[in-house]
Amino acid sequence: MSQLVPSGLTSVARRIESRLDSFLVGEENRWARFDDQLAGPVGEIRRLVLSGGKRLRPAFCHWAFVGAGGDPTSRIIDDAGAALELLHAFALFHDDIMDGSLTRRGAAVTHELYADEHRRAGSAGESRRYGEGIAILVGDLTFVYSDQLLTGISPAAQAIWHELRIELNVGQLLDLMGSAHRERRRDKAEQICRYKSGKYTIERPLHLGAMIAAPDREAELLPLLSAYGLPLGDAFQMRDDVLGAFGETQVTGKPVGDDLREGKPTPLLARACERATPAEMEVLDRVGRDELDDDSVRVVQEIIVSTGALRDMEDTIERLTTEALTALEVIPFDAAVKTHLTELAEYVSDRPS
Repeated sequence: MSQLVPSGLTSVARRIESRLDSFLVGEENRWARFDDQLAGPVGEIRRLVLSGGKRLRPAFCHWAFVGAGGDPTSRIIDDAGAALELLHAFALFHDDIMDGSLTRRGAAVTHELYADEHRRAGSAGESRRYGEGIAILVGDLTFVYSDQLLTGISPAAQAIWHELRIELNVGQLLDLMGSAHRERRRDKAEQICRYKSGKYTIERPLHLGAMIAAPDREAELLPLLSAYGLPLGDAFQMRDDVLGAFGETQVTGKPVGDDLREGKPTPLLARACERATPAEMEVLDRVGRDELDDDSVRVVQEIIVSTGALRDMEDTIERLTTEALTALEVIPFDAAVKTHLTELAEYVSDRPS
């Protein structure tokens, strides 16, 4: 896999991180002056947001904004990018609770930090519930901050923003129910894949950027951007699923085989189930039912490879990326913007983490 980060991503990332830092430091200081107990929880937002992340959503939003005629130095597009990162952080705070995660980006998650603090202090009540309650409220605050940063955008952009947030939550619902019901149908797994991440990572940020810049071009631009963004979003999430099953902890920041341990309803696992022999299916049937140790994860990984599911997934990612790049050719953006969007497409479909 290529590890070269596109210049169109790094330049946007620097600007967004600067905007996030100034905004969140201000909020942390504001609430610490009100009550010093609030410094820690509000500070958790800044810790998570600035501890890593690829800034893909702001990058797609930025280049669609510029392609549609927006001023690349405008404060409004930086605020939009920061809002997208805060929305993503909101989802991560809640996702870590729903998944029972212990770490995120190589560090302890917020609900574990506060549960541990509660235990060490001998505080009243149940430590687990306290930690999860703090993390839920921190996530809710992050959600409100993301909305605050998008005040004053066009009605067309506001409609996209609302739809993006609805789709994100619908995707999370589908993912949670799919895990509980041990969903293994490929069409359902791919639907979950699209809604839990693909649309809100690529298609909707593209729409948002374009509608902030040129709301009068909605009918022209949105279908063209969807033709690029939807297949690329699917490729992005499928790459994420491969990394969730095979990624190395030191690169992804998560345990090896994390999605397998959690029984996630992924297109990769669905492909393996379609192709498995009865004996292999007995092993795959443990995913989401039993607690898998490292040896069990390795056996499941071997079956995913031996059935050809991994190869088919890689072929599908390549096909979807090609489809997206073909669609990009007809979008009426200048050559420089198309170059950035081409590089971003190649990066998200073949990234190491």
